[in-house]
Amino acid sequence: MFDPSKAEHVYIAIGYTNLRMGIDGLAGVIANTFHQNPQSNSLFLFCGRRKDRIKGLYWDDDGYILLYKRLENGRYQWPRNESELKELTAQQFRWLMEGLSIYEKKAIRPIQESFTY
Repeated sequence: MFDPSKAEHVYIAIGYTNLRMGIDGLAGVIANTFHQNPQSNSLFLFCGRRKDRIKGLYWDDDGYILLYKRLENGRYQWPRNESELKELTAQQFRWLMEGLSIYEKKAIRPIQESFTY
């Protein structure tokens, strides 16, 4: 069974990807468009135009694993501005899988210790 925490890196292909592609097509996009090794210990994620489904490609030592997830209600908050590969942190990956934006809009800043009496 595939465990996404095994992947050293998680990348998303920013923008639209034709999800009719299978393993060979997505591996070709990774190698030829993004100049990455599709057989590295990385999970590559792609999103279609409708933003309600994603495909993932992961090399598992003896072959590829093709992942596919379709949301029944809602859409992924997938960045569309550029056509590049973006590495996600573990937190950003969790946000994406939960349907949230990978970009933190505002963070709660830590309180500086100060005692004033």
